[in-house]
Amino acid sequence: MGTQAQMKGIAAGRFKRRKFGRGHAYYLDGEKLDGVTTMLGDGVRKKALEEWAGNVTADYAVDHWDELAGMSFSQRLATLKKARYEVRDEAARRGTEVHNLAEQITHGVEVAVPDELAGHVNSAVRFLDEWQVEHVVTEASCCNIDERLGGTLDLIFRSPLFPGRVFLADWKTSKDIYGEVAFQLECYGRADFYLDADGEEQAMSALGITDHVAIHVRSDGYTVYPMERGDGVWSIAKTIIANARNTRDSDRIRSLRGDAMYLPGVAA
Repeated sequence: MGTQAQMKGIAAGRFKRRKFGRGHAYYLDGEKLDGVTTMLGDGVRKKALEEWAGNVTADYAVDHWDELAGMSFSQRLATLKKARYEVRDEAARRGTEVHNLAEQITHGVEVAVPDELAGHVNSAVRFLDEWQVEHVVTEASCCNIDERLGGTLDLIFRSPLFPGRVFLADWKTSKDIYGEVAFQLECYGRADFYLDADGEEQAMSALGITDHVAIHVRSDGYTVYPMERGDGVWSIAKTIIANARNTRDSDRIRSLRGDAMYLPGVAA
C-alpha cells in the first residue's frame, strides 16, 4: 500500500517545508499551502491579544523612555509600531529553543542553556522525565491534502504511565493556555501524512493518536492540559479557516460595493 499522499494521487516527495529568512511556507506538488497557525490566527478575533498588543507597546515606551527621547518623532513612531512584533517573535523563539534544548538533554546531548531559559528548560526536562515520555514523532511537518493545509507539529509520544494512549502535544511557553490550541492540534491530528526524520511521507492515521494535550512550560514548573478533540472541534476549526480565506482577498471585498447611484436626470 502506498503512502496517504500517493493514495490521493499526489506524487511522493512533493510536500515541502521551505524556509525564507525567519519564516517558512509549505508546498504540495508545487502549490503553496495555507499554514495552520496563520489561518487560525487570521480567522478568529483574539480580544486578549488586542489588549496585549496595546499593553506591550505602552510597556516598551516606558522601559525605553530615554532611548526614544533621543530619536526623531518619525523614528519613535516606527520603533513603537514594531515593538509588539519584536516581543512576539522573541517569545516564539524562546518557546522553540526551550523544547529543542529539553529534547537534546533527554537524549544525553550536552548543551549550553542560556541563563534566561534555564528555568523553562528544567521544567520541560522534568515533564519528559516524570511522564516517562517515549518519543514517536518530534518536530514534523504535516499536510492535509483536501483542506490544503500545512503545519509543523511539536511532539507525538507514548508513556508507560498511560498504557495504550498516544498523545499529540504542543509545547507552550506563553502566560496561559487558551482554548484555541484545540483547533491547532485538531488540524495536525487531521493531517493525511507527516514527514519522518528521513523526509518520507507517513500516514498520520497509522499512529493511532488518542489524546491531544498542551504542555504549559514555565520557569517554575509545568502543567499538562488535555484539549478537546473530535468532529465538533474540527467543524469549528474549518469554519475559522474558511473565514480567514474568505476575508483575506481585499480586492474581492472592495468589489462588493457597486458604483455610486444617482437619481434619474441628475448628472454624476
